[in-house]
Amino acid sequence: MKLTPKFCTLLLIVLLSIQFQASFGSPSKDQAYVTLLYGDEFLLGVRVLGKSIRDTGSTKDMVVLVSDGVSDYAVKLLQADGWIVEKISLLANPNQKRPKRFWGVYTKLKIFNMTNYKKVVYLDADTIVVKNIDDLFKCRKFCANLKHSERLNSGVMVVEPSAAVFDDMMTKVNTLHSYTGGDQGFLNSYYSDFPNAHVFEPNLSSEVLKSRPVPDMERLSTLYNADVGLYMLANKWMVDESELRVIHYTLGPLKPWDWWTSWLLKPVDVWQDVRKTLEESLPGTGGGSNPQDDILVKVLFLLPLCAILFCYYRSFLQTWEHFSSFCRTSLCDQIRHLYLKIRSVGAVAYTGVSSSSTINSNQHFSNGAHSKVPSHLGGISIIVCFMVALVSFGISFAIVPRQVMPWTGLLLVYEWTFALFFLLFGGFLRLIYQWGKTVASQAASLSSHTESFDYDSGKGHQRQASACDFVTWYYGLGMAFLAVAAPSLPAVFGITALFLRLGLMVVGGIVLASFMTYAAEHLAIRSFLRGLEDRDNTRPRSACFLC
Repeated sequence: MKLTPKFCTLLLIVLLSIQFQASFGSPSKDQAYVTLLYGDEFLLGVRVLGKSIRDTGSTKDMVVLVSDGVSDYAVKLLQADGWIVEKISLLANPNQKRPKRFWGVYTKLKIFNMTNYKKVVYLDADTIVVKNIDDLFKCRKFCANLKHSERLNSGVMVVEPSAAVFDDMMTKVNTLHSYTGGDQGFLNSYYSDFPNAHVFEPNLSSEVLKSRPVPDMERLSTLYNADVGLYMLANKWMVDESELRVIHYTLGPLKPWDWWTSWLLKPVDVWQDVRKTLEESLPGTGGGSNPQDDILVKVLFLLPLCAILFCYYRSFLQTWEHFSSFCRTSLCDQIRHLYLKIRSVGAVAYTGVSSSSTINSNQHFSNGAHSKVPSHLGGISIIVCFMVALVSFGISFAIVPRQVMPWTGLLLVYEWTFALFFLLFGGFLRLIYQWGKTVASQAASLSSHTESFDYDSGKGHQRQASACDFVTWYYGLGMAFLAVAAPSLPAVFGITALFLRLGLMVVGGIVLASFMTYAAEHLAIRSFLRGLEDRDNTRPRSACFLC
């Protein structure tokens, strides 16, 4: 085969291109950001972490080590987001005394055995990168951050993988003490001299680095591992906020993907802002959404509304039917009264006797009704009111998905709490009303004053014409307003400190509890008295559950 000049030129270009990639392209592929995923619970955290890394302009590999507890859907989603997924088996935790959530944390040690990379930067799934941290790859052997006096934190680490180091760790994993019962305690024992390590300086020139011996350990600045727990204590970062590189959401149950955390911790806003920009890598996943949660949210939103609308519709029909009957009866009474007045001169005397009988009957019932109210009714109603409120809130909090957007979670919890409270406490007041009717019926069977019977029946009909009264609306709307205002006070006053927020919420909660105490007692007594008054009548179901 004869080689033409044109073919030789093309071959030379290809060879030079391969050599260029080998010389300059490979360094970006022997360095990687790494995180761990034990289950789908932290999936959204990993997605946001990856997006935050890419938003800083980094082109390094992003590797996620996943265990068997991660679903196939989560794996596909992470791959679509640009993560390199490596499946691994869990390392058993040798410590018998440990928190349950630490059952698989020793698996983190496997990053020391990722020898297909020369350098890896490990980041916990509950961290977020706010500025480019590619300079961490300049760290030589091992870098981490000191926290809590002289303890290294394993949430952000720079590791030079080595099979020899990993094997050495595996030989000591059963003997070295772990003060946490997890990987962090083990690493503190393994790198026992870490508090004496020098601070990592990424901006040193290559000449200075060559003149110094390679250190076994280096300490990272707080800029690379800013602890939200420390922010909570002082309501500010311990370093210049404009220079922050990595935020670490270390507060146990207060993870940034849980919707309620956003209402307590201001730094969660940074995480939520990145979450909103997540692309729709798979259908329905834009903005960090979960397709299954989206369906559930729609059902949860519509179900209470449909139930309330249905109850209001039935109440409207029954109330309208009763109101029409009442109007017809009143019209007949007026015509009959006018007829008697025209035909009989004694009509005036009839009217006067009727009024006198009504007044006497009213006074008799008013004095007797209050004396029949059980002395323990108020206390029972208060206890039931608070139990119903706690149960309603607990059920609402449990059924709302944890990883919905903050506003969505808040609205759903309020909607379900209010709906359940009005249904349950309204049912309790209905029982109190029936109790009052029973007591009145028993008393009426022993009474010979039929006039009061007639009056009460008429009064009951007059009451039924109104589906709900002002006082009930006052208490119902008052409790709803205070329930919304109590957690909203910190935002109204612009308070960001967690303890001050909680303190202000407690004050609002005390005011709400005081109002609920008075309202519960008053509504229960009113329901009992209504039962006494309406003993011979069937009240239509009210559009308001508390009526």
